[in-house]
This record gives sequence, structure tokens and C-alpha cells, in this order.
Amino acid sequence: MPSGEPDATSDLDEVASAFVRLRPRLFGIAYRMLGDATEAEDLVQEVWLRWQNTDRSVVIHPAAFLATTVTRLAINVAQSARSRREAYVGPWLPEVVDTSADPEVGAERGEALGLAVLLLLERLSPTQRAAYVLRDAFDYSYAAIAEILQLEEANVRQLVSRARKHVAEGRRAPVSDEQHRRLLSAFLVASQAGDFAALEGLFAADVVSVTDGGGVLGAARVPVLGRARVASFMANFARKFWPGTRVAWVEANGRAALLVSRADAAIALLTIDASDEGIEQLLWIMSPSKLAAFARSLAGARRPA
Repeated sequence: MPSGEPDATSDLDEVASAFVRLRPRLFGIAYRMLGDATEAEDLVQEVWLRWQNTDRSVVIHPAAFLATTVTRLAINVAQSARSRREAYVGPWLPEVVDTSADPEVGAERGEALGLAVLLLLERLSPTQRAAYVLRDAFDYSYAAIAEILQLEEANVRQLVSRARKHVAEGRRAPVSDEQHRRLLSAFLVASQAGDFAALEGLFAADVVSVTDGGGVLGAARVPVLGRARVASFMANFARKFWPGTRVAWVEANGRAALLVSRADAAIALLTIDASDEGIEQLLWIMSPSKLAAFARSLAGARRPA
């Protein structure tokens, strides 16, 4: 190779190294924006392709460039996702990921990671969601967010303030990780026994059970609301659901969850949202595609690009 001629292999290694270092943050932004790990993975791959083809001599701050690219792409995807979810069979819940073995989604701070918060963010505009995620989950400055979103800084502050208010109004203060696990463990025992009284004692007055089955046979297609109704539903549900199952404790989106299997196949993943008043939400993932995606994250199938 002539002296002074750039080494293409070395340049590509440098490009890949910079991207891999920032990848956890890119995935974390995309996942929180979309509530879909598979779409977030595809989007991060698109960012990688764009990064390879970018004239990097004009990129002063690679981290800022990549964060801007992933955020703007995520806004575009989020805008089209809303109409797709309106046609979804039954309730839609975010795709869960194993954050114990996969640091990509749990990177940075834990905000906007739990399913209950992700559901609340779905009600915001994509731009408002982006402002909240960048500020509260990744601690970007208001000035940096304004540049990413191409807005005035005052507008960004307003977007974040309104998003915080929306999240605060949408749920009570969550319990600690230890109390969360205790409540989930108590629910498992009471549910398997079909114990109506014990179940009722665990629930907040306005508890809701939501099942994302994606059309699978046997999954509830409407939410069940209220302490007595949910307790009755779970007690009746027990006779058909629990016999012959195995239950494993897993971590989903930063919190303890239960993975239920029958004949070596996952049939449900359950997590809860809880406050000092008891279990506020039972969130059941029964969609085969979402369970398969969670199984892949358990196996560590996602790898850096």
C-alpha cells in the first residue's frame, strides 16, 4: 500500500468501534420510542448502514449524529405504528425484553422502561415522546434535544413538562423492586389456588388485567376492570390455565416477571404494575410472536451490529 494512502480496513474498524460503543444507547432510545424491540433492532441496523455511508469527515460529534439519526427515524416509525396498532386484535402491549441478560434496553437510566410507562407514552405524540425519553431516560440537555428535534429550546421544555405531567397523572408511585416481587409472588400463589379472597386482598380498587394475545385462542380480548371482577376472573381462569404449567422467574423491562410454559413452550409472560394500594395492573403477554421475541432475548440472540 503506498505511503499515506488510507487503510480501508482500519477505517471500517474505527467506524464499527464507534458504533458498537454507542449501540446500547441507540437501542434504548429506539425501544422506548417504539415499545417494540424487534422494530428497534431493525431501526438500529438502519442507523448502522447510514453511518457506514456517511461522510464522517464532516461529523464533529459521532454520538450526537447517531442519536439524532435514531431519534428522527424512530419518530417516523412511531407515526406509522399507531394506525397498525389500531387494527391489532385485542389489547396491544409493548414487546418485553430480558434486561438481566441484555443491557441494551436497560442502558442509561431506568425511566420509560416499565410496560406501564411505555403504555402511557403511547398516548403522546412521537415528538413529545422523543423529548421525554431523551431528557428523562438519557439526560440530554434541553439544548441538545432542541437540536435533535429541530425545535426551539422553550418548546422542548414545554414538551417534557407536559409528558412528565401525563406520566405522573397516569399512575400512582410504584413500589420498590422487593415489594413488587412480593406482590407478584403472592399473586402467583393465590391465582394457582383460585383463591378469590386472597386475590381480592392483593388488588387496588381500580385494578385492571390486560392481555396481549394478538388473536391467540383463549386470550381475553378486552381488559377486565375492578377488584372483584379481576379476582373472579382470575379464580375462574385458574382451573383451565395453571394445571400442567411450569413457572420461571425472569426479569422483564427492569422488573421481576413470570414466564409460564407448558410442554416446553412459553404460553404467557406476566408482569405487574403496583403501588402502595396494591396491584394496579396485571399485564399478560400471550402473543406468540412477542413470546418468541422474549425467548430470543433470554438466549442472548441480539448481538452488536
